[in-house]
Amino acid sequence: MAKISKIEKNKQRLALIKKFAKKRSQLKSTGDYDGLDKLPKNASPVRYRNRCSISGRPRGYMRKFHISRICFREIVSKGEIPGIKKIN
Repeated sequence: MAKISKIEKNKQRLALIKKFAKKRSQLKSTGDYDGLDKLPKNASPVRYRNRCSISGRPRGYMRKFHISRICFREIVSKGEIPGIKKIN
């Protein structure tokens, strides 16, 4: 399980990205790089980290399911994801 502070910080980054997305795209289209510099650093989508929605794990993330490989394996073993089963 990831630290709660890391998970919360990532949520705050996502909120900033959504808040400044429109302004950011306008500044980029006009080529105003000084204006982009004045935006908060965490408003950049590059700084957002994909994390598991269950454990908060940043590595081994599966985009299609929004969970880590470890949580995915546990859920599939229980048979909770339809259409996917473990093959021996």
